[in-house]
Amino acid sequence: MARFGVFEADLEARELRRQGKRVRLQDQPFALLAFLLERPGVIVTREELRDKLWPADTFVDFDHSLNTAVNKIREVLGDSASSPRFIETIARRGYRFIGGVQNSADAEALEQEQPKLAPHTYPELPRPHRGITRLLFGLLQVMYLIFYLEALLHWHALDRIEIFNLGAPLLASIVIVTAGVGIPLRFYLLSAVAFDHAELGAKFHKIFLGILVLDLLWAIAPFLIVEKIGFGPAFGATAALLYVPFAERTLVRMAYPNAG
Repeated sequence: MARFGVFEADLEARELRRQGKRVRLQDQPFALLAFLLERPGVIVTREELRDKLWPADTFVDFDHSLNTAVNKIREVLGDSASSPRFIETIARRGYRFIGGVQNSADAEALEQEQPKLAPHTYPELPRPHRGITRLLFGLLQVMYLIFYLEALLHWHALDRIEIFNLGAPLLASIVIVTAGVGIPLRFYLLSAVAFDHAELGAKFHKIFLGILVLDLLWAIAPFLIVEKIGFGPAFGATAALLYVPFAERTLVRMAYPNAG
């Protein structure tokens, strides 16, 4: 039995479990995972994997089969090639298991040496699938794009709006300038998360202060339609929007934990 994160791999029964629940993983990907678990922290070359898992008399597209097996393992583990927690790709060489591995023998020895310790706690908490966090982050960018486009399409109506004694000409200027800055920014963030740009986390960390200021300014967007929805709903929507930039930062950190 090999334990890593919230997973357990029963190498004899050829079963993978997540927090005690069995996870479906095909034979070939499981054999590849088991081979990597037997050599944690060691680079396993593609040639070693071919000799171990694909006999010489087997006629397959080795590169395609190996890549497919690795991708299936990562999908089950919720791992990523760009920011790996378990399986690291070594360019043109092979793969390396970088997560902490504890086998059953080590666990039994530890329990015998320290019988009064608290029950084992996993070093990593369960994390949502990266696809979910990236999707939510992308939807937030789409929301802001809708804000900008709606304001620009109806910018003539700003002449009739006065917020917190802010004159209409000044308000219109702020809306147009910030929307002009925000639209390319949102398209950049949206395309970066769509293509899973590996450096998105680090870049977002660097520009977060500017994003925070921009998002806080646009948090008052509901007051642009206060005449239609009323003061209460506009105030409540603004209060919720004040949290959005911090939610964006949290989503980026969840999807790209090794950045910044």
